Amino acid sequence: MVTVDEAFRKFKSRLELNEREQQNASARQNEVRDFLVTKFPISNSFLTGSYARHTKTKPLKDIDIFFVLNDADKQYRNKVPSAVIDDFHKELVGKYGEKAVRKQARSVNVDFGVVVDAEDNTDYRILSVDVVPAAVSGSDYEIPDTDKCVWIKTNPKIHADKATAAHQAFASEWKGLVRMVKYWNNNPRHGSDKPVKPSFLIEVMALECLFGGWQGSFDYELEALFATLADRIFDSWADPAGLGPLISDGMDDARKRRARDLLLAASRDARAAINLVNQGRNGDALKAWRALFGPKFPLT
Repeated sequence: MVTVDEAFRKFKSRLELNEREQQNASARQNEVRDFLVTKFPISNSFLTGSYARHTKTKPLKDIDIFFVLNDADKQYRNKVPSAVIDDFHKELVGKYGEKAVRKQARSVNVDFGVVVDAEDNTDYRILSVDVVPAAVSGSDYEIPDTDKCVWIKTNPKIHADKATAAHQAFASEWKGLVRMVKYWNNNPRHGSDKPVKPSFLIEVMALECLFGGWQGSFDYELEALFATLADRIFDSWADPAGLGPLISDGMDDARKRRARDLLLAASRDARAAINLVNQGRNGDALKAWRALFGPKFPLT
């Protein structure tokens, strides 16, 4: 039987992309990029979001691809934000079909129809990508927000740089811990609604909530992190680039109360699992951690 520390190391590895998954992700996102460059005047496209920052968890879905339009000012910036979303949606429907393509507030989602099994495996394939139209705005970018009917500023490079700095400051364990909490956030035991939404909020909060340096123990770090996230879920959390709207704007008070309660319960469950190890009940501790996180947490 593995120790809890060994199980966490396996868990961390299982949430990282292996070579086959990287190859499928590369093929899929290049397929979308190669197609859209034939439909729109795109000056540049690049990966962004949690996939690019290496904080994406499994099953792998919604890989963000930025498409920078070289004539956005002339073609779209004087129109409502939904215009560019509508046009991208139309072209993607033509390639992938109506059922596979979905409009979102700031992007168009393309679902590849991959089935996720009971162990969260996808046969090494990604589920979907998010296509994000963008316009250059000085050294930053602007993307459409159809919910607010405005173009909002963003800078993915600043997000990535802050995640890298946090990871290095935490003995290269920060991204692994973030992925674990995001995986907890996806656990079906929570029902159809994730506790923390968007999941990017977990990453933003972790920039401040994972502090003091790595202490060498995943179980204690996670217990403390769940408790701190619960304590600070009602705080206002800004865009790390200092450009766009509050990341925490996506949750009203009712959602925050629910998230706080579930995060506190996760902290208590983590403490109970730690106590099981202290009682010499290693097998029961592993089962407790799997119940908390989900099927990717190993028992052997």
